[in-house]
Amino acid sequence: MKKQYFLIGFIAVFIAEIIALIIFAVQTPNLSQDTVAVNEVVQSVTEDFNSFEEHKNITALDYVVLDNGGNIIYKTKSGLSESVNTAIAHRDTILDITIGGAAVGKVIIYNNGAQTLQSQKQTAIIVLTVATALQCAICIGYAVYMRYTVIRPFKKLKGFAERVAGGNLDIPLEMDRQNLFGAFTESFDIMRSELKKARLAEAQANASKKELVAKLSHDIKTPVASIKAVSEVGLAVAVGKKDKANYAQIIGKADQINTLVTNLFTATLEELQQLSVEPKNIESRQVKAMLENADYLQRATIPELPECLVYADSLRLQQVFDNIFSNSYKYAKSEITVNAEKVNNTINVIIEDFGGGVLPEELPVLKEKFKRGSNAENTEGAGLGLYISDYFMKEMGGALKVENGGRGLKVVVTLLLSGK
Repeated sequence: MKKQYFLIGFIAVFIAEIIALIIFAVQTPNLSQDTVAVNEVVQSVTEDFNSFEEHKNITALDYVVLDNGGNIIYKTKSGLSESVNTAIAHRDTILDITIGGAAVGKVIIYNNGAQTLQSQKQTAIIVLTVATALQCAICIGYAVYMRYTVIRPFKKLKGFAERVAGGNLDIPLEMDRQNLFGAFTESFDIMRSELKKARLAEAQANASKKELVAKLSHDIKTPVASIKAVSEVGLAVAVGKKDKANYAQIIGKADQINTLVTNLFTATLEELQQLSVEPKNIESRQVKAMLENADYLQRATIPELPECLVYADSLRLQQVFDNIFSNSYKYAKSEITVNAEKVNNTINVIIEDFGGGVLPEELPVLKEKFKRGSNAENTEGAGLGLYISDYFMKEMGGALKVENGGRGLKVVVTLLLSGK
């Protein structure tokens, strides 16, 4: 509908311009003077020729009266032609004043055709200027409209697709159903929501797998430990070499079983190595842009970072910031403070919420897989965000530190400066 209004307004202004141009082009300016008014001037001048002290101009014309010697007897205003030659050059009307059949002087009636033409030109220029300005205003307004209804939503959609491709499914896609991308962006956010459900189901399955492995490990290690203990006692009391060799073999096999069970437990962590991290030199202003992108509720004030180059993977670093902001908004449900400081060969980005933090004994395990604080109860989540973020930061040569701040949980992201 807005697009139709724009086109109608633009076409209407364009048609008005064409009409104004046509009128100006075909219109022939009337440069002739009013004959009746000219006759009235000649008659009144003739009657008052010998007594101009009482002469009054009874017309709208301007004129100059000359005697036969070319001297000015009367003029209605200054700036008029004061000689016959000047009047001829200006195309004024020159008439003789006759009294008793003899010419006693001349009246020069001023030709204002040039002023009339100039006035018409000025009017046309003003009309065209206003129309052009109106067209420019309409175009600028439509450009602004297109920027806010098409370009900005498209850029958001691009960043959203990059996040989804990077595995971040927590941050919703802002949408406005009034713009052209409304239904389109809503479909994308539904896709994100469904992918998130699938990811949570997968995480729950992985958690169940880990619990099963832990349970089996415990169930298997307990009898193996008993077998090993009995075998060690038997080895200690055995007399014959053959018996000692048998007990030693049993102990060795028990150790082997224990090692295999431990390997089985740690095998669930190997899939993390499939996430590639490719750090390179990026400007600190890009880091600020990543922080702004991660702040999807726009409750944080992002400071200026010291101008420098940092060594990081843009996609993975964006995921790190996304995970931190998402956790704070999801669990703390508060505003977030962000600070940055340069320390030796690194830059520390300090992100802190106002949620009160976690229990001190929970801090050491927050970066472990499937681990969450007690404040995460009744809130959906897989306990993978900080675990993956910590892995990414280590691969980029930096670090991720989690601690309780003065008002809530504080996460320090340490970025390595380029060339260090």
